Order: sequence, then C-alpha cells, then structure tokens
Amino acid sequence: MRILGVIPARYSSTRLPGKPLVDIGGKSMVQRVLEQARQSRTLAEVVVATDDARIADHVAAIGGRAVLTSPRHPSGTDRCWEACTKAGGAAFDGVVNIQGDEPFIAPAQIDELAGVLKAPGTAIATLAQVVADDRDLNDPGEVLITVDRNMNALYFSRAAIPFLRHPAAGPRHGQFRFLKHVGLYAYTTEVLEQIVQLPPSPLELAESLEQLRWLENGIAVRVGITSHPSFCIDTEQDLERARQRIAREG
Repeated sequence: MRILGVIPARYSSTRLPGKPLVDIGGKSMVQRVLEQARQSRTLAEVVVATDDARIADHVAAIGGRAVLTSPRHPSGTDRCWEACTKAGGAAFDGVVNIQGDEPFIAPAQIDELAGVLKAPGTAIATLAQVVADDRDLNDPGEVLITVDRNMNALYFSRAAIPFLRHPAAGPRHGQFRFLKHVGLYAYTTEVLEQIVQLPPSPLELAESLEQLRWLENGIAVRVGITSHPSFCIDTEQDLERARQRIAREG
C-alpha cells in the first residue's frame, strides 16, 4: 500500500500568525514536522500543502516538496485532497493527514496510524489515547471518543463521553477507559475523494467536529490506540514551551 503523507500548513492563524514559519531552536515549525514525518517507515512520500508562496518557497529551500493549494479550503481534509491530486494521487492508495503544528510528532505514531489504515475493510483511520487525567474530561478543547467492540468510532464529542451515571468516589478516568482523540487521520484515496464532496452535517455543526460528518454519512472510522504524547502548538505560550524543550534536549 503506497501512502502519501500530507502536512497542511496555512500561513494565517488567529492565535499565531505565520505559524508554520516560526522559529523553534533554529528550525521552522514546518521543517521540524517534515523531518519527523520523513522518518516514518510507511510513507512513500511526504508533501507540504500550503496556501502561501512564502511557505512553499521555504519548504523548497530546505529540500522538501510543497504544493500550493486553494486558500478557500474549509478544512485540512479538503487541502489534503487537493494536495494528493497535485502530488500524483493515482500513484497512492492512501493519505495520512499530519498536523502541521506538531513539531515533535513521533514517526512511530505515523506508522501506527498507517497500520490501522492497512487493516482489511478500513476506509478512515485515526488514533486515540487512554485518558489518564480527569482534566481532559472537563476540557472542551479535548475531543473524546466512544468505540464499538471492533474499535470503530461510535461518536466524537467535546463532552466527556460516556456520562458516568453512578460514579464512585475518586477520579473518573479510573472508572472507565475514556479515550481522547489524537488529531491524525489516514484515508484511502477513494474515500478521501468521497468525503470532501459531502456537505456539512447537523452533528458536525453542533460540535464543530468534521469527523461527525463522516459518521453521519455511514462511513466507519477505525480507531487505534497510541501511547505517544501529543504536543500541538496553538499559542505563544505553546511556542515558548516548545523552545524550552528544544533547549533542554539539545
């Protein structure tokens, strides 16, 4: 199975403008993501999908491949599909959507996701972590997942699902295996072409979660469990933490 890695990298960001080009210990954020993704053993090729020539030129200067995509895409999924078509979509069986703001993403995590996609009958794959802190259950910025016995997603929510009707004393995460979403997706190229043509759905609009559109249209999302931590940079504070981490780790 030939899999293309796509790193969506928009220049505009409400909280951190020019985010892909910010410096983290002498390298741009997009360079760090690209270097990590290239270490994956399962990706046949990695491209950066951007709507800005500054990012495209920077990626080319560091020896990477970038494709210019429309600035009007409503989601990273739509950007991934255009990037796939421009990168030679017919040559690939699957696409991994790699978050462009995770400079420390573990290559092994990308391989884990690709492994889930390769399972028979899988059209869309994603990852989750077992919740180990009740604060994740109270944070609407964290997305929780419930799954069936075959690890297909039943629902994604910004609420703590399932609701514990009769909780015992002590931390809730010790009373049920809550799963929080890791924002990585993999798709077969066939289903990726299909889902970008679907209109927004009621549940998607209610929770502001694109993946609910797929579930509402009967497309299964297979979930794998990962133990690799996520480090997403959304704010100046996140950026400073990343720089401090680089300084510590050399």
